[in-house]
Amino acid sequence: MSVTVAKSAGFCFGVSRAVELVEQAAGEGRQVRTLGPIIHNRHVVDKFRALGVEVIHTPDQARRGDTVIIRSHGVSRQVYETLRAADVEIIDATCPFVKRIHNIVSACEEEGRLPLIIGTASHPEVEGIAGWCNRCLVFEELEDLKAWTLAHEEEKNSAICMVCQTTSTESLWKSCVNFAKKQFTNLKIFDTICKATECRQNEAAELSQSCQAMVVVGDPKSSNTGRLAMICREHCQRVFLVDNASQLRAEDFDGVCDVGITAGASTPAWIIKEVNKTMSEITNVEAVQEENFAELLEQSIKTLNTGDKVKGIVTGIGNTEVQVDLGTKHAGYIPYDEVSTDPSVKPEDVLKVGDEIEVFVVRVNDQEGTVQLSKKKLDGLKVWDDMAAWVDEKLTVEGLITEENKGGLVANVKGIRVFIPASQSGIAKGGDMAGMVGKTVQMKITEVNRARRRVIGSIRAVTSENRKAAQEKIWAEIENGKKYHGVVKSMTSYGAFVDIGGVDGMVHVSELSWNRIKTPADVVKVGDEIDVYVISFDAEKHKISLGYKTAEMNPWNQFMTGYAVGDVVDAKVVKLMTFGAFAEILPGVDGLIHISQIADRRIGKPEDVLTEGQEVKVKITDIDAENKRISLSIRALLEESDEDAE
Repeated sequence: MSVTVAKSAGFCFGVSRAVELVEQAAGEGRQVRTLGPIIHNRHVVDKFRALGVEVIHTPDQARRGDTVIIRSHGVSRQVYETLRAADVEIIDATCPFVKRIHNIVSACEEEGRLPLIIGTASHPEVEGIAGWCNRCLVFEELEDLKAWTLAHEEEKNSAICMVCQTTSTESLWKSCVNFAKKQFTNLKIFDTICKATECRQNEAAELSQSCQAMVVVGDPKSSNTGRLAMICREHCQRVFLVDNASQLRAEDFDGVCDVGITAGASTPAWIIKEVNKTMSEITNVEAVQEENFAELLEQSIKTLNTGDKVKGIVTGIGNTEVQVDLGTKHAGYIPYDEVSTDPSVKPEDVLKVGDEIEVFVVRVNDQEGTVQLSKKKLDGLKVWDDMAAWVDEKLTVEGLITEENKGGLVANVKGIRVFIPASQSGIAKGGDMAGMVGKTVQMKITEVNRARRRVIGSIRAVTSENRKAAQEKIWAEIENGKKYHGVVKSMTSYGAFVDIGGVDGMVHVSELSWNRIKTPADVVKVGDEIDVYVISFDAEKHKISLGYKTAEMNPWNQFMTGYAVGDVVDAKVVKLMTFGAFAEILPGVDGLIHISQIADRRIGKPEDVLTEGQEVKVKITDIDAENKRISLSIRALLEESDEDAE
């Protein structure tokens, strides 16, 4: 047989805080009164009674000079006023989650909204919530909400807000929310279920599905404990709700192989420990799951100080903050803007319920029992340590350029401001540095001054390193005829320099075009991406001669593949000679129209019929491929026209 204790069994931080406040006040010799039992557990109440702590049930039972402790369930606004009028010292142990609901219903009523509370009407927590507004409605079941909605059709367009008792079941709350969304047109919803309670209930559900018997430890009068038992019974046939270990009976566990133990939020650690020990004796198990509840209890009342680094478990992700259980009396929370150094990151993208995280304590409010935390600040502290290492190790890091100033650029690297001097930006003097804003870049951290919070970075160092690596790769692999895709970097009168990936090669003007050109600018311009090939190279002198024109680009080859003797083509007269006229068929390909082939009559000279630039139709009469000569005729077309006319 195995015995498993749920991880979240026992005191939640709200209850733990309330218990500690009573212990502290009683230990100082005050006349302590708790307004109602401090928690729903008779053993704890009996313990405090022995210390002189008296339970009163109404505020008018308090006497002048008393120290009255308001329990974690909270009370109405009227109760506070009555206690103040009685001239007593008030210690408010209201759970921070419950206090938040008080503020919600109060603020919503001021907006003109009607608060709807999902919970048990007779529960002290619900009574307290209802006492923070003049009018509200409480629904214990979905059917109650449906019935009221059906009877009050006129309220469907009213301003409504919805909250729930912190210990309500998630299934009840979700079903009520889904129904309300379809019914009310002006609805605000606040998910106020305590995530610790939700986690405890989920664990109980999972454990009860895998165990043959469940032991739920707690006061039977506790609503929280009762709900746990109800959840367990949905999945397990043998569920025993016990007040303490003495109520366990060996015969109840005959034939059982696996037993699960859970406990309500008001169950002290020592009672859970006794139950666990008794179960081990009943089942004769030598290796029962051991939980150091003494350590857990000690941890639950440990103090926190601003500046501490602590670990906790994410228990919930709300609309404005992330709830964190630190295992102490405090309710830990991380405001959304303290989750990440990247403002575009959503909390749910980097955190999920159940995650263990390390955080920085920003502010401790012992009076309210809350502690503000920051993941961003702790991450920032770690980044400073990382940056010092990055300088030593010369690592490349990524950053977002956020602004440009006179001296250079500013980047955000993991939340730290990094200055990049203009000389290290990788942009030529006079270049457009403003165009870098909003871009993610690679850089080296070259200097870190933690005391002055100054960090210097260099993009140029990365580009230089990359360029050097690319150069080494090119020189290691280069060979004649190898092709590269490059970028034209600069031009001279005799050629163009092309970057082929870290190394510049030159394309001589004669290698740019098959046609006769005056300057490289006739073919390319700076910034053009072109395909080139290696003609020759000198690795020692680091010189490369590149070619741009290819056989495919050769005009004569294009002519030979596209034209034949007998074809009629359009040509342009480009030069007149005494013996005839040269006409361009393709750029770079000319043919000769002999003077005898210009007209169907005898002419004295070519200019009697033709002019330079004139477009004419000609017939290809001969192609001398070896000498790259083409014979053309206008006369042949004229004679053919005359024959057709006859």
